[in-house]
Amino acid sequence: MVLTGRRLRVAAALTCVLGLVAAAGCTGDERDGFRPGAADVGDPYVPGRGNGGYDVAHYGLDVRYDPSTDRLTGKAVITATATQDLSRFNLDLAGLEVGAVSVGDAAAEYRRGDGELVVTPRDGVPRGRQFTVTVDYAGVPTAVDDGALGSGGFLHTSDGAVALGQPHSAATWFPVNDHPSDKATYELAVTVPDGLAALSNGVPLPRSSADGWTTWRWSERTPMASYLSTLVIGDYRVVTGTHAGRPMVTAVAASLPATGGAATSLARTGAIADFLASRFGPYPFDSYGGIVIADDRVGYALETQSRPVYGPAFFADDRPNPIVVAHELAHQWFGDSVSLTRWGDIWLNEGFASYAEWLWEEHDGGRTAQRNFEMQYAATDWRQPSVEPGREQMFGTAVYKRGALAVHALRRTVGDDLFFRILRTWTAERAGGNATTADLVSLAERVAQRQLRPLFDAWLVGGSAPTLP
Repeated sequence: MVLTGRRLRVAAALTCVLGLVAAAGCTGDERDGFRPGAADVGDPYVPGRGNGGYDVAHYGLDVRYDPSTDRLTGKAVITATATQDLSRFNLDLAGLEVGAVSVGDAAAEYRRGDGELVVTPRDGVPRGRQFTVTVDYAGVPTAVDDGALGSGGFLHTSDGAVALGQPHSAATWFPVNDHPSDKATYELAVTVPDGLAALSNGVPLPRSSADGWTTWRWSERTPMASYLSTLVIGDYRVVTGTHAGRPMVTAVAASLPATGGAATSLARTGAIADFLASRFGPYPFDSYGGIVIADDRVGYALETQSRPVYGPAFFADDRPNPIVVAHELAHQWFGDSVSLTRWGDIWLNEGFASYAEWLWEEHDGGRTAQRNFEMQYAATDWRQPSVEPGREQMFGTAVYKRGALAVHALRRTVGDDLFFRILRTWTAERAGGNATTADLVSLAERVAQRQLRPLFDAWLVGGSAPTLP
């Protein structure tokens, strides 16, 4: 599935009579002025992932999953706009079998290969035109192993399944442009046997049941990066309510204690989100929540949009852990609302979320942010950069903790008033979009009205310990 440096090579186009392509015996690839979209977005941290030539606006997903057979059947209706005169395009899709593809109302040719679904529409799609792609697919989904980055994707569990992972997961259960630079809205209908929950992102919509099956529906109306999508199916205690006028949905695996550390930690979701909103600006989504799973194969927590998923290890020995909740909720601003343009800037997600841990700990009566800063400064290996850390260090300490040090150093340098103004301006101006480290530096300098590039360079990429501000 991971193909380093793969590109589709395009043969020289043949000139065809406009509007008579089929009659002239030309294929979509050969149409004069139309060319295939890139089969790789060109991000070296996720080679072979993402695609060019179009921008997705919306995914409509209708899936059915039977845990007894581990078989998933799905229909994806994808709404996109061509960003070039497009003769063919790729979608990322791992493992599953494709039964039919159409573009608009016309059947399209397609082929599979190396985690890709390559679609050739009957007619080329002109630049700027919106189009829909419908894909019928089915099969037994699998996880994707990515070497040093571990595995992610669709995991069959004892009572259902979990679709989760960073940077890969979405392509294991639906066709997708699988890179955070192409965010889209989502509507999901998932049908499972009666008695099982089917949890996902966004606002819960009405459920329906028939013939022993229940369809759960979810709507994420704010653009979402594909790796932030999730699907959790199984036996869960689901609590539905409201917070600040928005739906709040939390769920804990039924095999975990009903009043244990996981449940009590999730119960603080609203309070923690409110605290973070007082620092970062208004909460950016239409719903709140969280899910705790019981599968020990998931040794991490992930900031799946509006509804983070937590592995059981964070609540070992049934201990509460509100700090991990603060980390994943902080991502709703830093990573989910304001998303990466490229994975080499992942510190923008993890540095701010790690810093939010320090803010929450201080607020909750623990160590101050300054004390955490001092302790981490003394323990840091300054040879490892936060920006462009290298593919094997995407989730390394420098990304998380050195990133948090840089955030606090900015605070110490400009003072609290300007610091929090920078953060709130960042989350407001970049809401729903993508950004880079250079974008953050530029905005911080504009708000603070002073040069800050040397500060960021020293704390993020310098090879020796910076001078304390």
